[in-house]
Amino acid sequence: METLGKESAAADQMKKRYPTRFSAVLFFLEGSKRFFVLGVLCSMLVSFFDLVNPRIIGYTVDSVLGEEESSLPAFVLAFLDRIGGGAFFRTHLWLISLSVILIALLAALFRFLLHVFLAVGVEKMLKHLRDSVFGHILHLPFSWHAKNHTGDIIQRCTSDVETIRSFLSEQLISLFRIGLLVVLALYFMIGIDPTLTLAAGAFIPIIVGYSVFFHNRIASSFLHADEEEGRLSAIAQENLTGVRVVRAFGREVFEKERFEKQNHDYTMLWINLMRLLSAFWASGDLISGLQLLTVMLLGAYLAVQGSLTAGEYISFVFYNALLSWPVRELGRIISDMSKAGVSIDRVAYILNSEPEPEEPEASEPDLSGDIVFSHVSYRYEGINAGVLEDVSFTVHAGETVGILGGTGSGKSTLMYLLDKLYELPPENGSISIGGVDIRAIKTRYLRSKIGMVLQEPFLFSRTLEENISITQGSLDKNERRSMVRRAAGIASLDRTVRRFAHGYATPVGERGVTLSGGQKQRTAIAQMLVKDPPIMIFDDSLSAVDAQTDAKIRRGLKENLAQSTVILIAHRITTLMQADRILVLDKGRVAEEGTHEQLLAKGGIYARIYELQRQQSE
Repeated sequence: METLGKESAAADQMKKRYPTRFSAVLFFLEGSKRFFVLGVLCSMLVSFFDLVNPRIIGYTVDSVLGEEESSLPAFVLAFLDRIGGGAFFRTHLWLISLSVILIALLAALFRFLLHVFLAVGVEKMLKHLRDSVFGHILHLPFSWHAKNHTGDIIQRCTSDVETIRSFLSEQLISLFRIGLLVVLALYFMIGIDPTLTLAAGAFIPIIVGYSVFFHNRIASSFLHADEEEGRLSAIAQENLTGVRVVRAFGREVFEKERFEKQNHDYTMLWINLMRLLSAFWASGDLISGLQLLTVMLLGAYLAVQGSLTAGEYISFVFYNALLSWPVRELGRIISDMSKAGVSIDRVAYILNSEPEPEEPEASEPDLSGDIVFSHVSYRYEGINAGVLEDVSFTVHAGETVGILGGTGSGKSTLMYLLDKLYELPPENGSISIGGVDIRAIKTRYLRSKIGMVLQEPFLFSRTLEENISITQGSLDKNERRSMVRRAAGIASLDRTVRRFAHGYATPVGERGVTLSGGQKQRTAIAQMLVKDPPIMIFDDSLSAVDAQTDAKIRRGLKENLAQSTVILIAHRITTLMQADRILVLDKGRVAEEGTHEQLLAKGGIYARIYELQRQQSE
């Protein structure tokens, strides 16, 4: 089975709806862009106000407390001189203190607004992203779900979405703020001393260079770790949903060892990734420390030589500290970008996967006519031999047709094709209902008119009544309850439910775990009967009930559903023998066709199976 982490598959899919990571991010931000834009603006204002106070302190040290000429821009000095210059502020130091406090308060205000806008924007973005991914998954073809592990899909919708959230809410905003900080800090530093600025700026290309060097290595390691986490989630999901099977076969030790091995591989990948990140962060700290030390030593030397005033030295050290943090943070953002890029690709893979195809001119015709399979052939991807080979037959309206065949003969595949769960290529024949090719019928409408009960029905973790009436949520409560009782009676379930302490309000547990196999099948039959579709398919859905209950259910179906077209798939001939016609599939072909009596008279496959089952019964 394929995993979702295939790079080639992801690359192919990314060429569709969202060809680049940028286009995917723009989609993620639909409905919340304004909050992120406001957050960026607030972030830039915070950066600006953080850069103003060091100049005020430098001016105070040089021109207010001392007699040195300040290196402030000329237009600022002209404004201060009109007020009275250093002499005025020397007698009004409270104004400088007030200015520093006011600027700090403005920075705090915009920092508060930054967090508010980001919090609202991120939550709106997450809601939009979760809704979009979940809604898209529901419309993906059945074949897509067959190829991709549920655990890995869940991991993409949780862990990868969280990684995207972290990047967009923290690193992306920081990127804009860092850009402004670097530009403004360098501008102010050049105004103080170009030589010292050149020494400080010489380390920036080094930091960016090693960040880029580590970027691809971190991205590759994170991709492997993410894929292994998906496999770990898949193992956990399979064991939690199949816990009864695991215990029934005494596989606890095997599954525990299997989980521990996968967990060990996953842990080692993260340990190796942490080693790589530790080397990256340690290198950044070392280079940043060297840069800070260089600036302090060279600045002190220039101050002693008289090239730099004390106030300018203090301001420059402030700006260098402000520059050192964002440059170091820039390296970490580049590292996080590599992880976020992987997560964006993995989520975009789901969104770029093609939903079920729909003909533009698809219609909603009457589906009470004959069902015709004409020269239908089908094979699964990766399997050389065809599952179905040139199958042709007709199910007349209102007729009950039984289908018998061995495992792998294509019985269920026929029904999946009829329900458009599998797509039938045009060159592989056609399936029509009432003379209309199913490709020209709207998929949702078609499925609303076809009721299908599977051998292993899926029940939701709700009450019995909620499960049975799952398609009738819009009905009045009393009307819905009446329909549930009637359907349960036909499915031979009502008497069983009445023995439950809570009746139809009994919770069935996850996947119907609190019910027996036969009870689950009968619940699924009742669920389909409430839907009352014109076409009903029973895919070996009576296999878990005893022969007496089987006969009772078939009798109830015949008495109450005389107008419906019924297709019965079964291995047990007693389930099929009352059908109007019976088809026998063998190696993907229709080997025999006729009534129960006609097939027995032929003495072929059907007769041999009947005799074998009769002997086993006796």
